[in-house]
Amino acid sequence: MAVWARHVSRWRCLLRTGCPGRPRGRGYAQAGRGFARSALLPSRNDVLPWRLQACRLVSVESCSSPDSAKDGSFSSPESNLPSPVKQEQAKAEMLPDLNAKVLYEDWDDVPPSSALEEISEEEAVKIIAEPLLPLHSSTLRDYVDHSETLAKLVHLGVDLSQVEKRQKAGQLLLTLDFEKDIKKILLFLKDVGVEDNQLGPFLTKNPYILGEDLEALETRVAYLKSKKFGEAEIAQMVSRAPYLLLFSVERLDNRLGFFKNELGLSVKKIKNLVIRFPRLLTGKLEPVKENLQVCQIELGFQRNEIQQIVFKTPKILTASKKRLKQTFDYLHNIMGIPHHMLTRFPQVFNSKLLRIKERHMFLTFLGRAQYDPAQPSYISLDQLVSLPDEVFCTEIAKASIQDFEKFLKTL
Repeated sequence: MAVWARHVSRWRCLLRTGCPGRPRGRGYAQAGRGFARSALLPSRNDVLPWRLQACRLVSVESCSSPDSAKDGSFSSPESNLPSPVKQEQAKAEMLPDLNAKVLYEDWDDVPPSSALEEISEEEAVKIIAEPLLPLHSSTLRDYVDHSETLAKLVHLGVDLSQVEKRQKAGQLLLTLDFEKDIKKILLFLKDVGVEDNQLGPFLTKNPYILGEDLEALETRVAYLKSKKFGEAEIAQMVSRAPYLLLFSVERLDNRLGFFKNELGLSVKKIKNLVIRFPRLLTGKLEPVKENLQVCQIELGFQRNEIQQIVFKTPKILTASKKRLKQTFDYLHNIMGIPHHMLTRFPQVFNSKLLRIKERHMFLTFLGRAQYDPAQPSYISLDQLVSLPDEVFCTEIAKASIQDFEKFLKTL
């Protein structure tokens, strides 16, 4: 009788735990046909947790207290089980609830605070909001405080107000990293011979070199060395013509060949020419061709005279054609300077025409305008245009600076 009572008590507890609130009677039997079995029975994945829960409830809760047996009620089933069974129940009691574990893991993932969450005034004061970078700007000044690259370039002496005027130069600087991209170029320029105090002005004129491949730059320097240019000469050329190293080896070679063929000068003289005026290698070639034709056809210089003029004054190749013709017209037709004298002093073409006119007219007023070397009181063209006003008045015109200034007011 006691064994049967224990079984009945256990099944009652299982049914009460697994199917709470179960309706009874015929109505339940008929209604149960309309429900899916999955609604009443646990799935295969839930069998183990369900059984563990049932086992735990059976082992922990007594269906009736041990003292109730005296009153004729059923006693606790655990009290009549042998010790091995009690040990198994203790193990079952220690098993974790899988559903509870998942729930606890979800609790650990605390969601972030909402942007609408209220905070205290003290916390609000501590919040530092960084200003947003402008999506579009016409000046690099808006980015200096946010860009380490721009800040360091300014420290080097780069004038960003001039850089941003160059096409796409500002965009280039914003895409470069100082440590990764710029630092190696700066070290290269120092190795070439650019002085520390010249790095800022150099990059202001040519910021594009920061985007060049280092190996390509080294190849171009190696080419110049192969053409017998010394390190000091290369440093001078790069400093005076910042765009020089942007030209590929092929373009540099073509430029040197062009001047050699057009001018008919020796390799040594061409080398000397580009050292003194390296912008010949980086400028446009069309103005050079046009000025050579002007000197030969319109001004009437011979080829050998053009060679001498260009070698002494290479800037004449890039001068304005209009200015070149006006200066020649005044020197040759008004002052009467012959071609061979102009060939001897070609630096006169680099002087301002107004300066030439003022001094020539003052000498003519004083009766001292003599430019023939065979005549006494000869005045060379170099003295005419190169001396300061005070020296010109006292040594050449033999007059005071006040007299010269009074004369200029009469013009």
